[in-house]
Amino acid sequence: MKFLENVFERALWSTRFFVLLAVIFSMLGGISLFIVASVDVWSVVTEVFNVYVNHLHPEHFHEEIVSGLIGAVDLYLMAIVLFIFGFGLYELFISEIDVAKNSAASKILEIHSLDELKDKLAKVIVMVLVVSFFQRVLHTEYNGAMEMLYFAGSILGLSIALYFLHKGGEH
Repeated sequence: MKFLENVFERALWSTRFFVLLAVIFSMLGGISLFIVASVDVWSVVTEVFNVYVNHLHPEHFHEEIVSGLIGAVDLYLMAIVLFIFGFGLYELFISEIDVAKNSAASKILEIHSLDELKDKLAKVIVMVLVVSFFQRVLHTEYNGAMEMLYFAGSILGLSIALYFLHKGGEH
Protein backbone atom coordinates (compact mmCIF):
# COMPACT_ATOMS: atom_id res chain seq x y z
CA MET A 1 0.00 0.00 0.00
CA LYS A 2 2.84 2.40 0.82
CA PHE A 3 4.38 1.71 -2.61
CA LEU A 4 1.12 2.60 -4.37
CA GLU A 5 0.82 5.77 -2.29
CA ASN A 6 4.38 6.81 -3.23
CA VAL A 7 3.75 6.20 -6.93
CA PHE A 8 0.53 8.21 -6.83
CA GLU A 9 2.14 11.09 -4.93
CA ARG A 10 5.07 11.22 -7.36
CA ALA A 11 2.65 11.29 -10.30
CA LEU A 12 0.56 13.95 -8.59
CA TRP A 13 3.64 16.06 -7.82
CA SER A 14 4.84 15.74 -11.42
CA THR A 15 1.64 17.29 -12.77
CA ARG A 16 2.97 20.67 -11.61
CA PHE A 17 5.13 20.64 -14.74
CA PHE A 18 1.99 21.42 -16.78
CA VAL A 19 2.48 24.94 -15.42
CA LEU A 20 5.40 25.15 -17.86
CA LEU A 21 2.85 25.52 -20.67
CA ALA A 22 1.54 28.71 -19.06
CA VAL A 23 5.11 29.90 -18.42
CA ILE A 24 6.28 29.29 -22.00
CA PHE A 25 3.22 30.82 -23.62
CA SER A 26 3.24 33.81 -21.25
CA MET A 27 6.84 34.49 -22.28
CA LEU A 28 5.98 34.09 -25.97
CA GLY A 29 2.99 36.41 -25.56
CA GLY A 30 5.12 38.97 -23.75
CA ILE A 31 7.82 38.85 -26.42
CA SER A 32 5.15 39.22 -29.10
CA LEU A 33 3.69 42.28 -27.39
CA PHE A 34 7.15 43.84 -27.03
CA ILE A 35 7.72 43.35 -30.76
CA VAL A 36 4.32 44.76 -31.72
CA ALA A 37 4.73 47.77 -29.41
CA SER A 38 8.21 48.44 -30.78
CA VAL A 39 6.91 48.31 -34.35
CA ASP A 40 4.16 50.76 -33.32
CA VAL A 41 6.73 53.15 -31.87
CA TRP A 42 8.85 52.82 -35.00
CA SER A 43 5.85 53.68 -37.18
CA VAL A 44 5.16 56.77 -35.05
CA VAL A 45 8.80 57.84 -35.34
CA THR A 46 8.79 57.40 -39.13
CA GLU A 47 5.48 59.27 -39.39
CA VAL A 48 6.91 62.19 -37.39
CA PHE A 49 10.04 62.17 -39.53
CA ASN A 50 7.99 62.16 -42.77
CA VAL A 51 5.77 65.01 -41.59
CA TYR A 52 8.70 67.23 -40.68
CA VAL A 53 10.77 66.36 -43.75
CA ASN A 54 7.85 67.17 -46.04
CA HIS A 55 6.95 70.30 -44.03
CA LEU A 56 3.41 69.08 -43.47
CA HIS A 57 1.30 69.45 -40.40
CA PRO A 58 -1.87 67.35 -40.62
CA GLU A 59 -4.90 68.14 -38.53
CA HIS A 60 -4.89 66.36 -35.11
CA PHE A 61 -1.25 65.38 -35.67
CA HIS A 62 -0.20 65.76 -32.03
CA GLU A 63 -3.15 63.75 -30.76
CA GLU A 64 -2.40 60.92 -33.18
CA ILE A 65 1.27 60.82 -32.21
CA VAL A 66 0.56 60.88 -28.48
CA SER A 67 -2.17 58.28 -28.91
CA GLY A 68 0.17 55.99 -30.84
CA LEU A 69 2.86 56.27 -28.19
CA ILE A 70 0.41 55.74 -25.33
CA GLY A 71 -0.89 52.67 -27.15
CA ALA A 72 2.66 51.32 -27.34
CA VAL A 73 3.18 51.97 -23.62
CA ASP A 74 -0.06 50.07 -23.00
CA LEU A 75 1.27 47.09 -24.97
CA TYR A 76 4.60 47.22 -23.13
CA LEU A 77 2.77 47.16 -19.80
CA MET A 78 0.66 44.18 -20.90
CA ALA A 79 3.88 42.41 -21.92
CA ILE A 80 5.27 43.08 -18.46
CA VAL A 81 2.12 41.53 -16.95
CA LEU A 82 2.77 38.39 -18.97
CA PHE A 83 6.43 38.30 -17.92
CA ILE A 84 5.63 38.75 -14.22
CA PHE A 85 2.96 36.07 -14.51
CA GLY A 86 5.31 33.62 -16.24
CA PHE A 87 8.23 34.20 -13.87
CA GLY A 88 5.92 34.01 -10.86
CA LEU A 89 4.33 30.73 -11.92
CA TYR A 90 7.75 29.24 -12.59
CA GLU A 91 9.10 30.26 -9.19
CA LEU A 92 5.97 29.14 -7.34
CA PHE A 93 5.47 25.76 -8.99
CA ILE A 94 8.75 24.64 -10.54
CA SER A 95 11.90 26.15 -9.04
CA GLU A 96 13.61 29.36 -8.04
CA ILE A 97 15.43 30.99 -10.92
CA ASP A 98 19.05 30.61 -9.82
CA VAL A 99 20.44 33.05 -12.38
CA ALA A 100 18.11 35.80 -11.13
CA LYS A 101 18.82 34.96 -7.49
CA ASN A 102 22.59 35.34 -8.01
CA SER A 103 22.16 38.48 -10.09
CA ALA A 104 22.36 42.03 -8.79
CA ALA A 105 19.37 42.90 -11.00
CA SER A 106 16.05 44.15 -9.73
CA LYS A 107 14.05 41.79 -7.55
CA ILE A 108 10.76 42.72 -9.23
CA LEU A 109 10.42 39.29 -10.83
CA GLU A 110 11.13 37.45 -7.58
CA ILE A 111 7.89 35.88 -6.33
CA HIS A 112 7.54 34.03 -3.01
CA SER A 113 3.79 33.49 -2.71
CA LEU A 114 0.62 33.50 -4.76
CA ASP A 115 -0.54 36.64 -2.93
CA GLU A 116 2.68 38.43 -3.88
CA LEU A 117 2.16 37.40 -7.52
CA LYS A 118 -1.43 38.68 -7.43
CA ASP A 119 -0.34 41.99 -5.88
CA LYS A 120 2.34 42.59 -8.51
CA LEU A 121 -0.01 41.66 -11.33
CA ALA A 122 -2.79 43.85 -9.94
CA LYS A 123 -0.54 46.90 -9.78
CA VAL A 124 0.62 46.50 -13.37
CA ILE A 125 -2.92 45.78 -14.58
CA VAL A 126 -4.17 48.96 -12.88
CA MET A 127 -1.44 50.89 -14.69
CA VAL A 128 -2.55 49.31 -17.99
CA LEU A 129 -6.10 50.48 -17.27
CA VAL A 130 -4.91 54.00 -16.42
CA VAL A 131 -2.91 54.22 -19.65
CA SER A 132 -5.89 52.89 -21.64
CA PHE A 133 -8.13 55.46 -19.98
CA PHE A 134 -5.85 58.33 -20.98
CA GLN A 135 -5.57 56.99 -24.52
CA ARG A 136 -9.37 57.06 -24.82
CA VAL A 137 -9.57 60.52 -23.24
CA LEU A 138 -7.43 61.91 -26.06
CA HIS A 139 -10.15 61.10 -28.60
CA THR A 140 -13.14 62.14 -26.53
CA GLU A 141 -15.10 65.26 -27.42
CA TYR A 142 -16.76 67.18 -24.61
CA ASN A 143 -20.04 68.87 -25.45
CA GLY A 144 -21.04 70.38 -22.16
CA ALA A 145 -20.25 71.22 -18.60
CA MET A 146 -21.68 67.95 -17.28
CA GLU A 147 -19.32 65.88 -19.48
CA MET A 148 -16.37 67.95 -18.24
CA LEU A 149 -17.53 67.32 -14.67
CA TYR A 150 -17.65 63.56 -15.34
CA PHE A 151 -14.17 63.78 -16.82
CA ALA A 152 -12.85 65.61 -13.74
CA GLY A 153 -14.53 63.06 -11.48
CA SER A 154 -12.96 60.17 -13.33
CA ILE A 155 -9.52 61.74 -12.98
CA LEU A 156 -10.16 62.28 -9.27
CA GLY A 157 -11.25 58.65 -8.92
CA LEU A 158 -8.12 57.42 -10.70
CA SER A 159 -5.93 59.63 -8.53
CA ILE A 160 -7.48 58.31 -5.33
CA ALA A 161 -7.15 54.71 -6.55
CA LEU A 162 -3.48 55.22 -7.43
CA TYR A 163 -2.86 56.87 -4.06
CA PHE A 164 -4.28 53.89 -2.16
CA LEU A 165 -2.52 51.42 -4.46
CA HIS A 166 0.78 53.17 -3.78
CA LYS A 167 0.07 53.55 -0.06
CA GLY A 168 -0.66 49.84 0.32
CA GLY A 169 2.62 48.72 -1.26
CA GLU A 170 5.86 47.94 0.52
CA HIS A 171 8.49 50.65 0.20
